Amino acid sequence: MLHLDAETVRTRLAFPPLIDSLRAMFRAGCAAPVRHHHSLAAPLGGGAAGDLLLMPAWQAGQHIGIKIVTVFPDNATRGLSAVMASYVLLDGETGKPLAFIDGEMLTVRRTAAASALAADYLARDDAHRLTMLGTGALAPHLIEAHASVRPIDHVRIWGRTPEKAVALADRFKDRFTTVEAITDKSAAIAAADIVSCATLSADPLVHGADLGPGTHVDLVGAFRPDLRESDDQVIARGRVFVDTRAGALAEAGDLIQAFAAGVAGPEDIQGDLFDLCGGDTPGRQGAAEITVFKSVGTALEDLAAAILTLGEATAP
Repeated sequence: MLHLDAETVRTRLAFPPLIDSLRAMFRAGCAAPVRHHHSLAAPLGGGAAGDLLLMPAWQAGQHIGIKIVTVFPDNATRGLSAVMASYVLLDGETGKPLAFIDGEMLTVRRTAAASALAADYLARDDAHRLTMLGTGALAPHLIEAHASVRPIDHVRIWGRTPEKAVALADRFKDRFTTVEAITDKSAAIAAADIVSCATLSADPLVHGADLGPGTHVDLVGAFRPDLRESDDQVIARGRVFVDTRAGALAEAGDLIQAFAAGVAGPEDIQGDLFDLCGGDTPGRQGAAEITVFKSVGTALEDLAAAILTLGEATAP
């Protein structure tokens, strides 16, 4: 069985082929039950409670995969990632283990690729100003992914810890015409063509009043009903799309809380990535339209990424 470490996964999952692999998998489909989500009690020494996620997916007779994920929000104080994961890829005919894959890198790459896939349908073709909210493990990959599908040349980065925003901006200083860490979040959102948000926030960071015409909003971080990154007005103003309807309706706090407030309902979800990739639902309808993509993650994306990683790793 192959053991594919984080650096191997990163180099094997360049965004253009990964985005194409996700698009193909959403068109072909696979079995991907809504993930098993288990709450973990707070550690004996104190601190925030954690989460355990189990995410299986398979294509009959081809591949079987499962991702094991833990989320411990306090890990930043320990110098560790809040999200840790491992992925096992199996042969679909025999069940034989094929590869043990670094799940953290797999997750950040496929998550960012899913956002870029959605943006390819929903962001304006000329979108070139990106505002990134959040400075965690996902942020650099989201910046890179969005830049692979749109002509991004101006990047603004906001984080709760300004020093982290400065450090992230410095990583991209030679990549874009302008990249800067900012503290005025509202102004940066108002000036953006694409707003990408990847945090563990329980309170809205993106406010609908700040959105200008034609903005695409990419909401990545709120993966539980009690978390949210956008206020009700974002959902009310935008045409809303999700990665999968089942996952979003069960776990997307941004939507669940807005629906509970009565500003929208499940019927207002315009489509998911199956619809967009299959051509069953149109993406952006006009230059002034506000679009919103809410992802909570799906094992389908992990399986597509793992298969691509394995194929690249075993290629002659």
